[in-house]
Amino acid sequence: MRSNRDDRTTRAVIRDEALRLFAASGPDAVTVRQIAGAAGVSPALVVHHFGSKGGLRQAVDQYVLDVFEGLLGEMTGEGGPDLLAPDAAAGSLSEAFARHLPDDSPLPGYLRRLLLSDTDAGRQLFQRLFELSKAALHGLVAAGMASPGRDPEVRAALLLANDLALFLLRDRLREVLGTDPLSAAGMARWAPELLTVYAGGLNAPPQEPQGEAP
Repeated sequence: MRSNRDDRTTRAVIRDEALRLFAASGPDAVTVRQIAGAAGVSPALVVHHFGSKGGLRQAVDQYVLDVFEGLLGEMTGEGGPDLLAPDAAAGSLSEAFARHLPDDSPLPGYLRRLLLSDTDAGRQLFQRLFELSKAALHGLVAAGMASPGRDPEVRAALLLANDLALFLLRDRLREVLGTDPLSAAGMARWAPELLTVYAGGLNAPPQEPQGEAP
């Protein structure tokens, strides 16, 4: 059985191991026995805490929603980053997640599965992200830094889809670029190009790094 090497409760350990396995293989491919083995507990204890694998999946979904709600709250609340700063268009969502989550976190992988799933949790998360994208665009427009376009909702959805591409295509982007796009090094490559395209379109020349003379 698992020794108590940290201050997480047994329920939290089971949930965290389920999250890791679900992110790697998908919830349907993971068994209660596998989760129990990873957590160092018996399958009966998993059922005791969550009732069933379905109940455990709901708990994992809610935990992921709570984590991302916390991150989004930091981004939009008092003391959060300025969404109207010159580098805000570099993908505030992906940049914030990359900054807050360790490189080996299963959350980005589970986010990908959650957003592509036909579940209430997936729809709820996407709606929340869409509202954040609309608010960010509205702020940029009010500051004179962006145009709302003919259809502001479509423009906000376009910005969100571009940002989420880092999560949804993370593995493929890493293969072709040779860098994890959600790592610090990956964001250092991605953000300047994205900002340049946002500011001036595909014909815009590359921006000079800060501190360097043109």
